[in-house]
Amino acid sequence: MADEWVNVGPVDELKKQPLQQLVAGRTRLAVSYVNDTFGVVSGVCNHTGGPLGAGTLDGEYITCPWHAWKFHCRTGVGEPGSENDIVPRYDSEVRDGALWVNLTSATKRSKAPHEPHPLARKVERAPGGLRIVGISTTNMNEAHPRVSTSDLLLRVALDHARSAGAEAREIRLSTLRFRPCEGYYSISAHACTWPCSITQMDSEDQMDQVYEAIVHWADVILIATPIRWGNASALYYKMVERLNCVQNQITIRNRLLIRNKVAAMIITGGQDNVQAVAGQLLGFFAEIGCTFPPFPYVAHSRGWTAEDMEANVTQVATSKDLQDGVRSLVDRALHAADRLLATADLDPLNRGGRKAHKLEQGR
Repeated sequence: MADEWVNVGPVDELKKQPLQQLVAGRTRLAVSYVNDTFGVVSGVCNHTGGPLGAGTLDGEYITCPWHAWKFHCRTGVGEPGSENDIVPRYDSEVRDGALWVNLTSATKRSKAPHEPHPLARKVERAPGGLRIVGISTTNMNEAHPRVSTSDLLLRVALDHARSAGAEAREIRLSTLRFRPCEGYYSISAHACTWPCSITQMDSEDQMDQVYEAIVHWADVILIATPIRWGNASALYYKMVERLNCVQNQITIRNRLLIRNKVAAMIITGGQDNVQAVAGQLLGFFAEIGCTFPPFPYVAHSRGWTAEDMEANVTQVATSKDLQDGVRSLVDRALHAADRLLATADLDPLNRGGRKAHKLEQGR
């Protein structure tokens, strides 16, 4: 194959930026200028195709802006410990004040074998009876726990589920160490991956317990939240922002991770705004593919002026109506899940009136 040299720009201009992403024809290039020397490697990261030239330099290594994979700016070889991951490098030379790159000189891309994350397995329901996961979103000091009204009712609900023959688990977000969403979706839809990019990069990130439960294990997802200044708890929002990777699979791959699952809610607070909190929870879990039983939440609030929180705890702890209410909610949710599991899976549907489609990713 004959050499294909292309002019990628004047040297004086290219020297002004230590790293930049350029396109020559249909080829994306990461062009660097480090220690008075130009380097040209592929502008496509091995991981999920991130634009290397839009990243940053760590010494002579290019750091991908999507998920921080690193490659040498001139050789394309991965950072120490990842030398088997290599992006193509290109010959380049300066001619008459311009930088020329030989597009046919590309070395071979090498992708080291990486074991898929356990969460990346095919979503298949394991045989067995109905399963319910209760997720507590109340924040507290677990070394010195306090009484939480939403947690009180959640435990009543899970005990009732067990007595009804279902398998039940509780996840307390306050005991998990997990990072907040870091906005990879805001860079590119394809930068938000399943499993979550953070979970893939950080083996100590415990959001994997939530993903495992709601995607692979549970038939019923029961969320318990306090009301905080008219909203669900901060921990709830921290969790659902990290669930964007579940919803985003529909956007970029037309792939539903949540099928035949039911969501229900317990909402309590010393202050009001129950319906607004419920509306957010219902809207979010509908968006990721859940369905709901009739009357999908139980809620309790004593209103704006009820600042005597001790009385609030006592009222919830001793309320037969509330406790019977969450037991009935569990019965409805389990019944709905049982009916869903008896029906055939549906093909992906247009979500919320928006066309489900695969986004084109640039080469």
